[in-house]
Amino acid sequence: MEGMERDFLLYLGEFITQHKKTLMEEVLSRRTRYFTVVLENIYKPHNASAVIRTADCFGIQDIHVIEKENSYKINPYVTRGASQWVDIHKYQNLEGMAVSNCFTALRSQGYQIIATTPKLENSISIHEFIPEKKTALAFGNEHEGVSEEVTRQADALVHIPMYGFSESFNISVTASIFLFDLLRKAQNLTITNFHLSEREKDILRSKWYRGLVKQVESHEREFFQKYGC
Repeated sequence: MEGMERDFLLYLGEFITQHKKTLMEEVLSRRTRYFTVVLENIYKPHNASAVIRTADCFGIQDIHVIEKENSYKINPYVTRGASQWVDIHKYQNLEGMAVSNCFTALRSQGYQIIATTPKLENSISIHEFIPEKKTALAFGNEHEGVSEEVTRQADALVHIPMYGFSESFNISVTASIFLFDLLRKAQNLTITNFHLSEREKDILRSKWYRGLVKQVESHEREFFQKYGC
């Protein structure tokens, strides 16, 4: 982070409580992009919002939303503010390329694509899956699960064994189970760069400070005019 930007954040910090700043630093120290979440064509916005809240709780920074027939709007009553702390990336289905564009972007960042499914055929149990590579977990909508397009383009399928009459959990519960399990397994692996780099922390710190301080544009304009930038 350049000197003037760092000075500006110190200035903004005067308008943020010490408790909040300390909490942000604790959260930043645990944030990860080793795992990420993909939501495909979610039908009910409150379910997607519940997954966003779950991702934030587990320290996941990025959520990728594939919009086909259904576009996603944040439900603030469900996210409880979680959406301001994570990065949401949307892929519109222009020319039917939303899935391909999303997966291409993720693979360029080193992710393997693992699609979740309630079906046992051609999938492995969550108990057998070891996250030895950066992993993007893809979840489908409430009625159909992941599409055939996602299944075809994914690197592997994984399921949660079920022991009752119901075929599956709802999407937010499924995401919670998967993320809890993957993070637990990751603790037992030697993973370099599991947490955010200092540069990534700087970028998020800047974003979060700006999101917390009222009339931040006025503060920023006056600060940089005063100090000659």
